[in-house]
Amino acid sequence: MRFLSLFLALIIIPAGNAQDAPDALFAKWKEKVDPSIERGLQFLAGIQQDDGSFPENYGTSCGIPALVGMAFLSRGHLATEGPYAEALNRSIDYILEHQNRDGLYTAGHAGSGPMYAHNIATLFLSEASGMVDPERQKKIGESLPKAVALILRAQAVNKSDRHKGGWRYHPNSKDSDTSCSGWALMALRSAKLNGAPVPDQAIESALKYLYGNFSERGGHFGYSDPNNHKLSLTGMGLLCLELCGEHGKPATLKSADYILQNFRGLEGRQFEFYGNYYNAQAMFQIGGKHWETFANWMYETYLSKQKEDGSWYSKEAGRIYGTAMMTLAFSVPYRQLPIYQRDETVDEE
Repeated sequence: MRFLSLFLALIIIPAGNAQDAPDALFAKWKEKVDPSIERGLQFLAGIQQDDGSFPENYGTSCGIPALVGMAFLSRGHLATEGPYAEALNRSIDYILEHQNRDGLYTAGHAGSGPMYAHNIATLFLSEASGMVDPERQKKIGESLPKAVALILRAQAVNKSDRHKGGWRYHPNSKDSDTSCSGWALMALRSAKLNGAPVPDQAIESALKYLYGNFSERGGHFGYSDPNNHKLSLTGMGLLCLELCGEHGKPATLKSADYILQNFRGLEGRQFEFYGNYYNAQAMFQIGGKHWETFANWMYETYLSKQKEDGSWYSKEAGRIYGTAMMTLAFSVPYRQLPIYQRDETVDEE
């Protein structure tokens, strides 16, 4: 069956019609944050290469164009019209042009391993599906089933109980880590929401793997056990639980409290922008004091860190990555990416 019939069209509100005050707390920051986001997007569009790739760190992989594409989508911009349509289409085309016979999106230098970039690229194309021109939609409809099938095959590789249900650097990896697994799970979740035949068991197995890297005592998630890189990965774990329907469970409440108590410690540390992106997404899902406390700190802290050219600089991955991740974090209240839609009852007590 063609993927076009599986991936149902998603109606995404153009930026010009987006909610003026999507969140009561955000209203007080909007006059400062909106211009900051726009400067970030202008930087990203201006530095993109003609073929859709980017200069600097990992810019020729499929992951960076995908993250940048999601940054444009996160503010409601479309691939069919508007100031960033060309940049969005370049990102889409670059990824589509770099899929191998096995379904893997692979190009350039992808850091630790190609599955990271592949998972992010799959998530981006899934989110963009239904809002592109017919020719690109046809290409996406032919490409995404192969990409999703690769993620499912990689999960099904025979692994020990400790690693079962997760993903790592390569499609045939026999171990797993939560960072790669978080992107893979979100890609599968997005695909399933769009009508793709993703088995419930795949989502359940991924959640079981994540729970295996959660500390019930400490309330944090780790990379390959509950205690390593917990500052940067607890937001990832919490967001994945929320997106998969685990709202209100003990693990979500404990991890939200862990982030609330510790998020400031991530500033200036390794994986700072990665962790802040996930913390912003996760705390917005939780709402209430968690989002209020984190959002006030995030906007106050990172508005001042934006460079004159509109970028944010990530020590581990450069300007393109840092700007895309911070733009995604800043734009959370606009709720433009379907995968991150928020349960509006979360603030009710």
